[in-house]
Amino acid sequence: MHDIQARASPRAGSAIPAGATGVITIDLARLRANWQALAHHVAPAECGAVVKADAYGLGASRVIPALVAAGCRSLFVATPEEAAAAREHAPDAAIYVLDGLLPGTEMQLAWTGAVPVLASLDELRAWAAASDGPAPTALHVDTGLNRLGMSAREVEELAIDRELLRRLDLRLVMSHLACADEAGHIMNREQLDSFKRLCASLPQARASLAASDGLMLGAAFHFDLVRPGYALYGGQAAPERTTPVQPVVRVSARILQVQDVAPGDRIGYSASYRATAPRRIATIAAGYADGVFRHASATNAEPGGAVVIGGRRAPIVGRVSMDLITVDVTDLRDPTPTRGDWVDLIGPELPIEDVGAAAKTIGYEVLTRLGPRFHRVYLDQGA
Repeated sequence: MHDIQARASPRAGSAIPAGATGVITIDLARLRANWQALAHHVAPAECGAVVKADAYGLGASRVIPALVAAGCRSLFVATPEEAAAAREHAPDAAIYVLDGLLPGTEMQLAWTGAVPVLASLDELRAWAAASDGPAPTALHVDTGLNRLGMSAREVEELAIDRELLRRLDLRLVMSHLACADEAGHIMNREQLDSFKRLCASLPQARASLAASDGLMLGAAFHFDLVRPGYALYGGQAAPERTTPVQPVVRVSARILQVQDVAPGDRIGYSASYRATAPRRIATIAAGYADGVFRHASATNAEPGGAVVIGGRRAPIVGRVSMDLITVDVTDLRDPTPTRGDWVDLIGPELPIEDVGAAAKTIGYEVLTRLGPRFHRVYLDQGA
């Protein structure tokens, strides 16, 4: 137990319960450093932070105060409930609600002082009608993603509706890039040009186009405010360029059993994996309930994911189940893995992107799927 406690939680006093089968370690000092690196990269534009989905599954109650301490003053969440939770930890921050205005949430948003990011004329009219004075508003315009946002036609209609505009305090106009992780994709320039045209037709307000990948496309994409999320937590989504951030998260789980398997023996549900030679198999206390993707399962014909034991990768064999995975540790020696040892599911030798690729998904989903069962340890050596 001492070794994993020293590795996952080097700060004295942050004990791991004896019964913990898994540990998620979040480095708040590195999180702050990541935000500061991105803020420096985009200056003089402001650097905000996306903290939706419980700060990408890492714990908004700890992440938000760390970001505020680093200097962050603009936060983006998805829902009114997330806005209310964020306000408790960031009383002076500007909080933007990306999902906009659902019917019946006007009073809740007004009470938290959050600014809804509105994507339709109907939302704008409802928000204006619920306010006694000019209503603090952010506007989402669609520049080609066709997912959420006002169309060019609606923006034109808004631009000539002076009465509606008079009832709005337009603080931010934003859009979202479809292909920012592909620097050379033609849509980046198309959306940039579209965004400029739409902003020019509206009353003057701060503008925001880039999130984690977009902020690496150059100063032309920065405007007044950028909105990193995944990058803050150490994610590297664009393979052809490196964002100036470091990993924040480490996920470890314990070995429950190690056993020898004879040639021809099957491993796991559906007997999808058969040992072709004598193998040594470790069963680990982690499964899809903890965020290990079922698509990381392996058959004899198709490899799956892996874990890291003592700095070396060990492949998953057989099906990932709800609470357990099985890995082949036959070739691991000095020391030989044994019951009670810890392995990394995400760590220095197994980055989030590799975990996602092995499960045919992306690192964003890896982070936000981490389950609540694992014990969380927050490091903050710079506090």
